[in-house]
Amino acid sequence: MRRIGIFLVVVWSVLPIYWAFKTSIQTEGDARDGQYLPFHPTFDNYSALLSGDSDTATGIRSSLLNIIIECGAATIVTVVLAALAAYAFARMKFRGHTILFYGVLLTMAFPAYTTLIPLYRIMSDLYLVNTYTGVVLVYVSGFLPLATWVLHNYFSGLPSSIEEAGLIDGANRLQVFWHLVLPLARPGIISTALITFLFAWAQFLFPLVLTTDTSTQPLTVVIASLQGRHVVPTTLLSAAGMIAIAVPTVVALVFNRYIVNGLLAGSTK
Repeated sequence: MRRIGIFLVVVWSVLPIYWAFKTSIQTEGDARDGQYLPFHPTFDNYSALLSGDSDTATGIRSSLLNIIIECGAATIVTVVLAALAAYAFARMKFRGHTILFYGVLLTMAFPAYTTLIPLYRIMSDLYLVNTYTGVVLVYVSGFLPLATWVLHNYFSGLPSSIEEAGLIDGANRLQVFWHLVLPLARPGIISTALITFLFAWAQFLFPLVLTTDTSTQPLTVVIASLQGRHVVPTTLLSAAGMIAIAVPTVVALVFNRYIVNGLLAGSTK
């Protein structure tokens, strides 16, 4: 019974992806026939998206660049801030330490979408709507608590004797952090960066609200906007969807060990 359940879950998860891929390597006529197998596969749809000069192809390529910039910048900023905050919480004692730390973690209990309207008002007042900066700041504000939690557990697990030896040798706290702690916590930092990047790539509602034209809209938003407003072949849409999931899929498969370790580190203390 358990094997049957696992099989059904796998089929339920994989079948839509297979159907989208099958459609993406078919002509529009073959796709409309409802063939279960691509008897005459072609990669013309991918070629049209990646090298074509149509408005749809240009928009897809522009949105692909947008999502890479936004996710990459959000990942870098989040990891830098989380590393500094996590190290401070793990190694330094100051007034309000515990209250502040658990206050940061408490923000993860609130659904992210409850902050959508306030964040939009703030970004609008700061003239950051429809800008890379606005999207990145919103991403960072959402991902920073989780990243801080994961890295805090990594830093707490490191032996403090190494840092004490560095301080005795004359290094200041920042030098100890940069030259001793960060190299030892490299697996945790990589895990945090990968998790943050994947979460940022999967965002839809926040960039949908914060980006109003194609100059800053990420790939996930542009693909959704193509349906209904433009006459776009389903084969071309399927190819765009496969491009959208290709990057996170490759990242998850190649760096699976780091991602699992990061999630496990964030779940235990």
